[in-house]
Amino acid sequence: MATRTYTFGGREFVLDVDKAEQAIAEKRVINGRITMAFNLMPLKYPWAYDLYRTMKANHWEPEDIPMNKDVSQWKSREVSDIDRWIIRMAVGYFSAAEGIVGDNILHVVRELVTASELKLVLGRHAHEENVHADSLLYMISSLGIDPYECEAMFLDVPTIRAKNAFVTEISHALRRGLDLTLTANKQLLAKNIFTFGLIMEGTQFYGLFGMVLSLYRQGKFPGIGQMFRYTLRDESNHIELFRRLLLELVNENPDIWTSSFQEELRSLMAQGVRLEEDFIRDCLPLPAVGLKPEEFIEYIHYIANRRLQGVGLDPLYPGAQNTLPWLAELMDIRKEQNFFEGRVTEYRKASALAVVSDDEL
Repeated sequence: MATRTYTFGGREFVLDVDKAEQAIAEKRVINGRITMAFNLMPLKYPWAYDLYRTMKANHWEPEDIPMNKDVSQWKSREVSDIDRWIIRMAVGYFSAAEGIVGDNILHVVRELVTASELKLVLGRHAHEENVHADSLLYMISSLGIDPYECEAMFLDVPTIRAKNAFVTEISHALRRGLDLTLTANKQLLAKNIFTFGLIMEGTQFYGLFGMVLSLYRQGKFPGIGQMFRYTLRDESNHIELFRRLLLELVNENPDIWTSSFQEELRSLMAQGVRLEEDFIRDCLPLPAVGLKPEEFIEYIHYIANRRLQGVGLDPLYPGAQNTLPWLAELMDIRKEQNFFEGRVTEYRKASALAVVSDDEL
């Protein structure tokens, strides 16, 4: 037995190194060593801790972003009714969706993983969903939108209702005592991670984000656009977190990754994309300047392929092209860690945001 002994003031402390090494060896995504102590070191998943630090450094506060111009435009003829409709759809959908994501992280995924560094980064993820929800409240109150109207959109717009039902059904399937030594139950968790990280946040969010950023590029709603840029930067980290978590889960539990399960995940992505296609058409029921539903749908196909390939699955839409090259400069998944041209946020005790001008990046 390997030990280390420390002697101070006549007292001897013997540490069992073998036992400590065994405790670390028992760290796993699921079914790992259960402990009440939140011991991070030594790290078994250093990528999770690195991602946590990156996410923490990206802290931002909605109230630091001025909304004066947005309010002025909202009340003027400078923007069209379709422009306002896109913003209403954005706050109507995301005010519910961000909370659904955060709730699933805290009450499903974080409850089931057993390694402390995974719980740490998932806690940060949930915190950022709170910031995003707070930013939507800030947008709604600044523009003077009736909050009950947002609730009505969540309840009454069929495509919003369908998208939310799609993910909540998968979330609720895990909210009961499950034996995670069984392959079928491990697959339920894998499906949850895939659905929330790669379909919902990774694909379905991108259509509406693109529309809002298109308005932003036209000089419309600069405050809202800035908040959506910061949110998208956060989302890139969330997508990477769930992608890596899924890969680690499969690596430790290869019984999950059957050919039939892989096809089930591809089928889920196809279903999520169909729901998003319908939603995009609701967001753009009439032509708008620089906005065509078909271009956003093609872009969603392109993004969906990239998400699938990121976890080793075959693409669904062969030949799908990035039809929005300007959007790729802001949002392309290869550039998401530093995709935007404007300022980069860093945490400040005074909630001040560091400013980097466009020509410095």
